[in-house]
Amino acid sequence: MDDETKKQETNHIGGYEELNFKIPIESEDYPKASRYVTESIEKIIYKTIKDGNNKIILNTNLRNGLPMENINKIAGSIVEAWAGELFENISQDKDNKWNLIHSETCSRLGMADIILQFKKQTTFGSVVTANVDSKATSEDLEKSGKSPNITSFARIRSAYIDDADFIFVILSLKHKVFCQKNDKTSLMDGIMKVVKYNAYDIKYISEHDLNYNPALGTGQLQIKDIHYVQLKERTTWEFCQLLDNMYLASTKRTFNDWLALAQQNNWIK
Repeated sequence: MDDETKKQETNHIGGYEELNFKIPIESEDYPKASRYVTESIEKIIYKTIKDGNNKIILNTNLRNGLPMENINKIAGSIVEAWAGELFENISQDKDNKWNLIHSETCSRLGMADIILQFKKQTTFGSVVTANVDSKATSEDLEKSGKSPNITSFARIRSAYIDDADFIFVILSLKHKVFCQKNDKTSLMDGIMKVVKYNAYDIKYISEHDLNYNPALGTGQLQIKDIHYVQLKERTTWEFCQLLDNMYLASTKRTFNDWLALAQQNNWIK
């Protein structure tokens, strides 16, 4: 019996289906709330691009301009910082039409980059919170940031046990970078432009577009190609089961590995 066969048997003998799970049940209007925040985020980026406020200007003392062959190494962080400031500025306008009342940039080690709160009445409160993970990719480089790591398996799995109405949004921002001579300084300014965008509730990303990478800690959840994503509406519990199946399907993990995490993070009673 080879190692893979042993693992498959271990995963199913006296295993997963027989456990007494903590089953998260989201509110009835969760899909509506999710759609509201993802559409609001996309509309904000759309209007920003339409109004021409999608540029980031980097003034340097480099006469030959930025090193374009390596610019993608720093462009992602800069574009993500731009997004944080964009939402912060809108939230400070009490009359903004998106009802965005709070924007908070998270620490580097946080699961999300930005926390957004929208004023909207739902069965789970008068404010809808979106945890946003922003991912910047280059329009000029075909494979730039194509398959990003999103978050650790255990962290995202636990988030839905703690809050069945947890909304985790992946914000994909495509950018272009070019150099332009500054007539006043005679130096080259670097110009970054956000040109395309998409916002996805990770819970609704199709199983074919998600991947589990066992490297690093409890493993990383990835999107196979962030530029081409299909959506499938599912419940919180269905998403938790999908995450579990992805973990257990890995040749690097066993059912006992999963069970230890489940006990440690209180996924089972």
